[in-house]
Amino acid sequence: LSHKPTKLLNAALLFVLQIFINNEWHDAVSKKTFPSVNPATGEVICQVAEGDKADVDKAVKAAKAAFQLGSPWRRMDASHRGKLLNRLADLIERDRAYLAALETLDNGKPYSVAYLVDLDMVVKCLRYFAGWSDKFHGKTIPLDGDFFCYTRHEPVGVCGQIIPWNFPLLMQAWKLGPALATGNVVVMKVAEQTPLSALYVASLVKEAGFPPGVVNIIPGYGPTAGAAISSHMEVDKVAFTGSTEVGHLIQKAAAESNLKRVTLELGGKSPNIIMSDADMDWAVEQAHFALFFNQGQCCCAGSRTYVQEDIYHEFVERSVERAKSRVVGNPFDFKTEQGPQVDEEQFKKILGYISTGKREGAKLLCGGNPAADKGYFIQPTVFGDVQDNMTIAREEIFGPVMQILKFRTIEEVVERANDSKYGLAAAVFTKDLDKANYVSQALRAGTVWVNCYDVFGAQAPFGGYKASGNGRELGEYGLDAYLEVKNVTIKIPQKNS
Repeated sequence: LSHKPTKLLNAALLFVLQIFINNEWHDAVSKKTFPSVNPATGEVICQVAEGDKADVDKAVKAAKAAFQLGSPWRRMDASHRGKLLNRLADLIERDRAYLAALETLDNGKPYSVAYLVDLDMVVKCLRYFAGWSDKFHGKTIPLDGDFFCYTRHEPVGVCGQIIPWNFPLLMQAWKLGPALATGNVVVMKVAEQTPLSALYVASLVKEAGFPPGVVNIIPGYGPTAGAAISSHMEVDKVAFTGSTEVGHLIQKAAAESNLKRVTLELGGKSPNIIMSDADMDWAVEQAHFALFFNQGQCCCAGSRTYVQEDIYHEFVERSVERAKSRVVGNPFDFKTEQGPQVDEEQFKKILGYISTGKREGAKLLCGGNPAADKGYFIQPTVFGDVQDNMTIAREEIFGPVMQILKFRTIEEVVERANDSKYGLAAAVFTKDLDKANYVSQALRAGTVWVNCYDVFGAQAPFGGYKASGNGRELGEYGLDAYLEVKNVTIKIPQKNS
């Protein structure tokens, strides 16, 4: 990290002004553009082509052609698909500093986090799925009678993928990895707030040697480009990461069009349970990390911190002290822990939730205001005396606002933790193995962390219960949504007498 990343941005960003279809760069059919804004300053970085339905139609046409039987992609050895994914990972590693700088410029996350955390996970994800390319095979089945029965695992086809703005590069890798490893083709809509790094990866896709039409990337807005993907009659599957509200719209559009299969990774209001026997130093720091990481812009953030009553006051006091020491500022400064929120809309939304929390009687213990004169910075904020029925305890804030709630018994806290429409993640901190096992099995969540938080690996599946979505990403489970299972049964002729 000894280099100065801002100098890497002096190169022209002309490539981000266009849409990537069929391994070529195109203006939007409408010729419209939209601004990409630096959230640390509120200044426009550049203009980006605004894709909509017409551009989605072009991309789907290119993807369908790439998926035709006899095409280079369909004829390619499975092991060679793995080589291409590994080559893409190599190129991302080569350009890691530049990609991290783009991510910080466009998203606002600290450069040190983008470089050390996000890019590391991106490369590991692509390499993990590269290894699966020639290993997802079918079975032979001992069917009754004189038959030879076997299954084939085949790609679904044209996969529409809609990714969010909070982890642009990582969510792109989570989607591309399993789709390409299993032989599918992709039409990806990237978030309008953060298109830069995803479009740069598009140039690396071409450089890596993927055939034209296999990966197509469209910057644009959800109600136009995203809706066009969700309702397209020739898109075979859609994968979406984002809000539960939009997830409902995508599921409905898929059902009303061609019944395309859908996987959704949606919102959360994840409980983080701190038992009285937890290691206090570790629990305070992990609970702080669970909420404030990535400016609080995590779907699985530990946003309901339940603390057992006999340690509640000490935990609150130390959590406030930790929040006050959190370094907020220039995301390119290596000392910075927290950058700006992604845009003005999120900035105002979070401040609105803080006002609601105060109005409904939660105790504001620190923060609660903008943290700078320009840009979308918010002070690390902690509320105590939060009740389960308060808005800030029910709705996803998606910002640096910690809510601490008190509980008495383990049975009580499990019931309260499960009393939510969400079920994405949860955690429990305790030195008692029996308590850890009881809570981890009782909580209705797709991921439960014990004495840790936000531990991810490409090998482990991630996804939610209830309104947090359906399907799983990552791990072997992440392949399922991109595969069709075909049964082939062959009559075995009887031997002539």
